[in-house]
Amino acid sequence: MDFFQVQTTQQVKEILRGFTPLGIEDVALQDALCRILAEDVVAPDALPPFDRSAMDGYALRAKDTFGAAEGSPALLEVWGEVKMGERPSIEVRDGGVVQISTGGMLPEEANAVVMVEHTQVIDERTIQVFRAVAPGENVIQRGEDLKREEKILERGHRLRPQDLGALAALGKGMVRVHRRPRVGIISSGDEVVPIDAVPHEGQIRDTNRYTLWALTLEAGGKPFHLGIAKDELKDLQGKLDEGLFQGDVLAISGGSSVGTRDLTIEAISSLAQAEVLLHGVAVSPGKPTILAKVGEKVIWGLPGHPVSAMVIFMTLVAPSLWRLGGRTDWDKPYSWSLKATTSRNIPSAQGKEDYVRVKLSENEGELMAAPIFGKSGSISTMVKGDGLIRIEMDSEGIEEGEEVEVWPF
Repeated sequence: MDFFQVQTTQQVKEILRGFTPLGIEDVALQDALCRILAEDVVAPDALPPFDRSAMDGYALRAKDTFGAAEGSPALLEVWGEVKMGERPSIEVRDGGVVQISTGGMLPEEANAVVMVEHTQVIDERTIQVFRAVAPGENVIQRGEDLKREEKILERGHRLRPQDLGALAALGKGMVRVHRRPRVGIISSGDEVVPIDAVPHEGQIRDTNRYTLWALTLEAGGKPFHLGIAKDELKDLQGKLDEGLFQGDVLAISGGSSVGTRDLTIEAISSLAQAEVLLHGVAVSPGKPTILAKVGEKVIWGLPGHPVSAMVIFMTLVAPSLWRLGGRTDWDKPYSWSLKATTSRNIPSAQGKEDYVRVKLSENEGELMAAPIFGKSGSISTMVKGDGLIRIEMDSEGIEEGEEVEVWPF
């Protein structure tokens, strides 16, 4: 494939649409945070399964409090107490109340609860009620939270802490989820050395191993490291073979450009069943990007510059992991965004999507976005930034004072 036949991000997303989500597994509820549901979750029973009190007080018939006020309290008889965790053995009758705690099951015939603050004890058998209550007041009705057979969560949903709480309330100790993609990370280049080495002249520490590892975790993948590949075809081929054996996706940083020393495309093309789907994407930074498949396994060739590698991972690699991991909203450019006003002009060349790092600040209650300019090898521009803004392909830039959408880090 010719490098100059670059594709847009939307064309790449169409390629990703053909990826098949990975297999399904059952995990314990406590291990299900951030996992992707592989099936809809339907409430097997109503929640709560019985009418329960929302307050400490007295369960009663609401009509027995009608007209009650500070100056003319209702005088009612106490017939007992609801024990927590037990079905009440007492039935409320006209003129009677039963003491109840928050969460207690309402006795038969009771349809409201008067708060203890609105009562006064006269003796062991009698209370005064100083405020009228309506039917259903201070009561959580059966099925008010969830109705029987109500769908609560959909397949493809990313589980949050509150979702685990709801599943616990439904008694689901095991959850059926999609398998997390296993992502092998390879750094390439004779100039790249481990971070515990002292770089000689012309050498750099392996930054991408750690940024891509962290981005993989954020995207729901399971990263593993395959080491640094030297600029030798056999070395890179060996790491590709090992990674394809162990994982579902490979992310190689460096060697994706066109040049006599760039071996990634040659190494990928030499693999049996290899199909290069993309070599060049209309994005800045990050144009020299490779996407290939070997059977059902995916290989991403990322630029070597740290900023370029991160931008491509966030915009394209992460959605591919979401797709493989079963998310149904995988093709959104980002999960959420902020609106901000630009603090200065931001120029851009037409013909490519431009992702610009920005610093956010507040000015008189207005969120401002200031561009951070720098080369794609400057990791500090990502550190100083709070997010990215995207400039469309057909735009020549953004003017000062224009409203923009910010994708927060």
